[in-house]
Amino acid sequence: MTRRFLQPLAVALVAALLGACSSGPKRPEPAPLQPDPQRISVRQVWTAELGKVDFPLVVQTAGATVALASGAGDVNLLDARTGEVLWRTSVGATLNAGVGHDGRSAAVVTTENELVVLQSGKEIWRQRLAAPSYTPPLVAGARVFVLGADRSVTAFDGASGRRLWNQTRTGEPLVLRQPGVLMAVGDTLVVGLGARLVGMNPLNGTSRWELPLASPRGTNDVERLVDLVTGVARQGDNVCLRSFQATVGCVDAARGALLWTKPAAGALGLSGDAELLLGVEFDDTVVAWRRADGERLWSSNALRYRRLTAPLLLGAGLVVGDEGGRLHFLARADGALQARVETDGSPIAATPVLAGNTLVVVTRNGRVLGLRPE
Repeated sequence: MTRRFLQPLAVALVAALLGACSSGPKRPEPAPLQPDPQRISVRQVWTAELGKVDFPLVVQTAGATVALASGAGDVNLLDARTGEVLWRTSVGATLNAGVGHDGRSAAVVTTENELVVLQSGKEIWRQRLAAPSYTPPLVAGARVFVLGADRSVTAFDGASGRRLWNQTRTGEPLVLRQPGVLMAVGDTLVVGLGARLVGMNPLNGTSRWELPLASPRGTNDVERLVDLVTGVARQGDNVCLRSFQATVGCVDAARGALLWTKPAAGALGLSGDAELLLGVEFDDTVVAWRRADGERLWSSNALRYRRLTAPLLLGAGLVVGDEGGRLHFLARADGALQARVETDGSPIAATPVLAGNTLVVVTRNGRVLGLRPE
């Protein structure tokens, strides 16, 4: 079966505009920006330059380090406390996916369908893949796992690059060109394959359990697209995530049990803690759900149509970035604006991450900022 791969923004825009009048505007006007109330202080502690980020970067942290890459293939490991570049190297090709990172090894996938693994700034091996991958490789347990756009999962030996196993399956003809779900929960490899979350034995790839998060519906391939997307809110074995344009839901990954799902129309992943889940819908409404049962607690449309990143929960607040290079700090209780920070005017390129007490933010133009909310 031939699969087609779509750019994430194009897919999201098509889905968001389904049913809209053909004579109407292609994109609604963004909500007016509220005055910055400056209820919290956000201090910039360092900056670094990365290079233009023109691929779907996922920022990975391990302890006090953060792994980053430019679209041109420059991979960097930074100390998140100071912004010091610990090492930097080029893989010699543009990137589709990255960066997988466990604190020792880093892994990326090139547009030439090569998996490249680095240690201490040096390439230790590379392997050609049978299909593109848009999901950062998972580096864990002395192995490297790759989720292919053909819905294959492959495991490689972390030291030698030897292929250990490969599992493939058929699915819908359309695949979202956006990072998917690939993570370790205990001794289980947890993978998003279409609308199903699958728990696999990392030693041989056999399935331990499978859970449907959504059912494809609609009259065309775009409407039926329900791939699981990166951005998982995990608390121990409790894993909550989003199915593209269909649902949000939580599972018990130890038992392989579906806890609940709720309808939701978005394309980006979730953040959360033991009580709360946060997400952004297609129209950039920010939504909070109760983790226990998925009941909606509040929603805020103050940032509608500003093309937000997925949110990051920060204790008593949360942060989202937008296409204008702004960071919006919102209250956990109701989504009210607390503060706003300008960066370099280019879109925020990836969901912000927290490394220790430093908020790490990357812009499309390649500026990396270390911030400390106070």
